[in-house]
Amino acid sequence: MARSKGPLGRLTSLAKPPAPGTPLFRAWTVLADLNTFMYRKSGGRIGGSMDRAPVLLLHHKGARSGQERVAPLLYLDDGDDLVIVASYGGAPKNPAWLHNLRAHPETTVEVGRERRTVTAREATAQERERLWPALLDLYPAYGDYQARTERTIPLVVLSARP
Repeated sequence: MARSKGPLGRLTSLAKPPAPGTPLFRAWTVLADLNTFMYRKSGGRIGGSMDRAPVLLLHHKGARSGQERVAPLLYLDDGDDLVIVASYGGAPKNPAWLHNLRAHPETTVEVGRERRTVTAREATAQERERLWPALLDLYPAYGDYQARTERTIPLVVLSARP
């Protein structure tokens, strides 16, 4: 069932991350940090959704720097797994967190007040075929993002670790 985008949906579907290293990118980063702070303080009640799509906090370690980072991302529940989308607003390159997860797939996510240890892997072609329509229903702007770029936007499956 498709959801009404509402005024925020129109804005977020047009949102495209600014180029790294620019003043706008620094502002984008400050907003993401603020979202992370509010998410944690409220247990996900504030910053825990965008356009009615749920948000998690993805922990990832810099592939080269080893620096710990956190990114607020939309996610889809898929059984015991969580699925995130490396859309980067339809930019030509993948987001840095994808590169980091490829180097360090064992990580942690925060879903509300719950912390989960997970292993990240890219979805197979068959999984992508099954998951993409559900992700478009969750957040229709992903279709706009895919149309903006020549790359196939990767989907990442986060599976619980024992």
